[in-house]
Amino acid sequence: MNAESEIARDTEGHTARHTAKPRAEVAVVVIGYDDAAHVTDAVRSALAQGPAVREVVAVDDCSRDGSAGLLERLSTAEPRLKVIRRRANSGGCGTPRNTGLDAVTSPYVMFLDSDDVLPPGAVDALLAAAEGAHAEVAGGLCVRRELPSGREVPWQPRLYALHAVVPRPAQRTRLVHDTLCVNKLYRTAFLRAHGIRFPEGRFPYEDVVFTARVLAAAPRIALIPDRVYVWHVRRSDARLSISLDRSGVENWRARTEACRQAYEVLLGAGQKELARAARAKFLDHDLRMYVRELGLRDAAYRRAWWELTRAHLAEYDADDWARNPAAPGRLIGRVVLASPEPCDLPRLRELAARPARLYPPYTRAADGTPVWSDDIPQVSLEPLQARPVRALPLAVDAELRPGVRGTRLRLRLHELYGRVAQAGPETVEVEWRHRDDGDVVVRGARLTLAPCAACAGMQEADEAAGACGSAGAGGSGGSADAAGAGGPAGGTGGTGTWSAETAVDLLALAAPGVGTWDLRLRIRFRDGASRDVTAHALTGAGLLRRRAVPSARHGVVLVQPYPTHSGALALRVAPGVHGVLSVVRTRLRRLLH
Repeated sequence: MNAESEIARDTEGHTARHTAKPRAEVAVVVIGYDDAAHVTDAVRSALAQGPAVREVVAVDDCSRDGSAGLLERLSTAEPRLKVIRRRANSGGCGTPRNTGLDAVTSPYVMFLDSDDVLPPGAVDALLAAAEGAHAEVAGGLCVRRELPSGREVPWQPRLYALHAVVPRPAQRTRLVHDTLCVNKLYRTAFLRAHGIRFPEGRFPYEDVVFTARVLAAAPRIALIPDRVYVWHVRRSDARLSISLDRSGVENWRARTEACRQAYEVLLGAGQKELARAARAKFLDHDLRMYVRELGLRDAAYRRAWWELTRAHLAEYDADDWARNPAAPGRLIGRVVLASPEPCDLPRLRELAARPARLYPPYTRAADGTPVWSDDIPQVSLEPLQARPVRALPLAVDAELRPGVRGTRLRLRLHELYGRVAQAGPETVEVEWRHRDDGDVVVRGARLTLAPCAACAGMQEADEAAGACGSAGAGGSGGSADAAGAGGPAGGTGGTGTWSAETAVDLLALAAPGVGTWDLRLRIRFRDGASRDVTAHALTGAGLLRRRAVPSARHGVVLVQPYPTHSGALALRVAPGVHGVLSVVRTRLRRLLH
């Protein structure tokens, strides 16, 4: 029987198993340090899971804020709660989790951080999946909940879209993308039999290594689409979590070290495909995330980051780079390796965006091969020629001008080595998506994309100043494609760009009140194919400035176009006097803190 049929067979009857009354089989290990404001909420969410939870082991990592006392008082009324107070702070999350794991007496164990919660039914769902599939590990959907807005973003939703059973992790290599330990239920005996523990002491990203150790032991894994963990994201806290505190280069050093150890663990266990997938995940996820933020850092950070990244990527072999060579993360990694010093940061930031945008110049080598730039011709872009148009890193400029007579949005789509003209762009659909509630969408008209002869008023890529050793975004020698050179004739009128313009419905954007809107575009081509993209926010005279626009309904609407960390256009809207005052209060809080 093949793996797919086994997966299908094992998921039959899930509903019946899910409704069976669970036994008291699960321990929840809760760890915390100086988190008196949240730790009892976390513990109560574990206890509220019901009779399936036999014990909650709360490990206090030598807190100084009274957290341990709160837990002790809670335990007097709840016999299932056991409190362990460590005598010295460990400096990380791994040691207290190991302490809790050692104290567990239940057949299954979960892990919970003090500032997060388990949603109702999480333990029942995971336990039913694990027992029904005879799995050593069961995993479910984690959601990142932004506070105080309440916006929720699912973590690795593709992996948990359907019920499935994976007999061996190598049969679903995407498992390496979910490095969290908290959205899973583990058979306690499995962890102990294989000696699977967290790295001790101050080791940020300890769950990356722990997850690799779990996968290396080749467990049978059950996956469910149920929400099983709520990860609270508090960006305004004085003490940020490890995953949010990326301002220092030591954070990047810790992440690369964790990823290196994860690779070694998987390779040492003979899990070669999973090890390769772990390296690919680093390029696609970790590297792109930090590249998007490089523009926020100072020159010293960038140099140190570049050096660390080059050292890490130097360990990759030819096979690591040969797989999916046109993927944005691989292109970024090859540019970093090719240049001893930081370069092309604005252009790399655009390529690190999601979806990726490859910004001009579109340079060719002497033989006509597409390359990154004149300065870095060894990085070939030839693999883009075979990439389907729905996956191309298309670059679109966006220029937004609020005004008394209306707010206008102008768009310009760039050629990409003749691929765009070949596909024949016909229309673009405009959509504004609310940042805090993705279900709230304001859709514009479907616009015709017209070949652009001059694109008056539209600027060239203004980030060129960040280039490597020149004023151009990667060098501007005579071999760069100009005016669409090298593309099929007749598709662009010789300009290599297409443009469209539309009005922005500020009234609709102001209707929900103060909020932020992200611009999303869908480009449709001649053969029916489409590509969803974001747009690069142009800067320049009169652009990206806050404007107070008169409104018959609201009196005034404060409009602020701005670029996100990845350079994409977004729009803040504050209607009415209350909206304006809200913006003023927010700015004052930032100034005071």
